[in-house]
Amino acid sequence: MKNNLTIVPLTTSLGAEIRGVNLAELQLEDVADFVDLLNQHKVLFFPDQSLTVDQHVAFGALFGELQGHPHYENPITKHEQIFELAASHGGVADEWHSDISFKPSPALYSILKMVKCPAIGGDTLWTNPEAAYEALTPPLRALCDGLSALHTAEAHGRPEVMAVHPVVRVHPDTGKRSLFVNEHFTKRLVEMSIEESNYWLTYLTRWVGKTRFSVRYRWQAGTIAMWDNRCTQHKVLNDFAEERIIQRVTVMGDRPEGGQPKWPVYTSSLNASDTSRYDAPLLEYFAKASDSENN
Repeated sequence: MKNNLTIVPLTTSLGAEIRGVNLAELQLEDVADFVDLLNQHKVLFFPDQSLTVDQHVAFGALFGELQGHPHYENPITKHEQIFELAASHGGVADEWHSDISFKPSPALYSILKMVKCPAIGGDTLWTNPEAAYEALTPPLRALCDGLSALHTAEAHGRPEVMAVHPVVRVHPDTGKRSLFVNEHFTKRLVEMSIEESNYWLTYLTRWVGKTRFSVRYRWQAGTIAMWDNRCTQHKVLNDFAEERIIQRVTVMGDRPEGGQPKWPVYTSSLNASDTSRYDAPLLEYFAKASDSENN
């Protein structure tokens, strides 16, 4: 299949626009070629597609188990395997994130259809956390390799939904390391105090979002984008006034793997105080994890 495609890389960091394929006609034997392209470019754009909802779902199902959004209901299209966002209903994801990173096994691939887009604005940016990791100095890479982070669904009004993942995730296909922390869902570096965590987490999430690691895509209605959540993050530019509607299918993934934490979970050695509340989610998570192991 790849021999029939026109592939245009969009930046040196990530992203490629692909023509010469009708996604509605893809078969299971084509999946390996798509995975190879994703491993190389991380996010793929397919202009001028006209997938129906059922075709969109069928395309996604070629890559694995699908799941609708765990917390939001669709405003327009009622389908359990489609996640829909409409700007008129508050659907603007304008912070860097990897989809559903608050779950023990987050999203693997996301496949988005632009249903309706503004004439101006509403572009989406993707960034490459593998390149961001490689660009860190060796001492900071070594620190990150030994840390883990707490991710929560607080942004969705569900702070009790939590998972802990390595700060540096190893891609199972390529073996490449990437920074697996994001400004939307990652709340705490597990082995650090709240003051230290705030400093380094802010630094790392801002670092990942630097322009040199990213691509910005201008949408047209009907375009399909597909990306690997294990080695990308994305966000929408909230700079538009007209309606913007997207539909997404989400291929659920594997449990993030990386190095083992080099230090224990942080617990304050000081007396309880007002700042103790910042440790509460961390302690709650590990208390539940301990209970689960003992039952």
